[in-house]
Amino acid sequence: MSNEKQVDSGRRGLLVATCAAGGVVGLTTAGTLVSTFQPSERAKAAGAPVEVDISHLNPGEMMTVEWRGKPVWILKRTPEMVASLKQTDGKVADADSKRNPEEFTPEYARNEHRSIKPEILVAVGICTHLGCSPSSKFTPGPQPSLPDDWAGGFLCPCHGSTFDMAGRVFKNKPAPDNLQVPRHMYAGDSKLVIGRDEKGEA
Repeated sequence: MSNEKQVDSGRRGLLVATCAAGGVVGLTTAGTLVSTFQPSERAKAAGAPVEVDISHLNPGEMMTVEWRGKPVWILKRTPEMVASLKQTDGKVADADSKRNPEEFTPEYARNEHRSIKPEILVAVGICTHLGCSPSSKFTPGPQPSLPDDWAGGFLCPCHGSTFDMAGRVFKNKPAPDNLQVPRHMYAGDSKLVIGRDEKGEA
């Protein structure tokens, strides 16, 4: 009898250990599957549209928001800034953004001001040459690293590419394309949605 009890006790112990191990493996596998099917918050944010309140932006002011890990500039241009685009039309390499690929300039931004509303510029603040970050140089007139007839815009300090107030690159500069205009739309007068347009395209 004592031998049978020992055997039963031994079997019971082996069964408990086996079930416990199986349970751990099952939980581990389930955890892996759950984490696989649920994208991280960072991944969600990377592709999600960004809503921005621009009601506080005054003419001549620019704000920067992050979308898909990129800095996006939102500039409320003054009437003088918009008027300067006529002055730079003949000096930029691609005035109507016709040579830009679709992802760089959506169809509704293929105009002189490269925007839906003439006074609001929405552009990715990354130089199309080597990915540097241009600086805002809104004050017109002669200044270091800029021509004497400078009408205002952006300067990439790394290699000297210059862009006008619509993010259009000037001729004979290292940057091959205008600054990217991300897909965007307006959800009311003071709310801008970056990363989606009215066609639902991202």
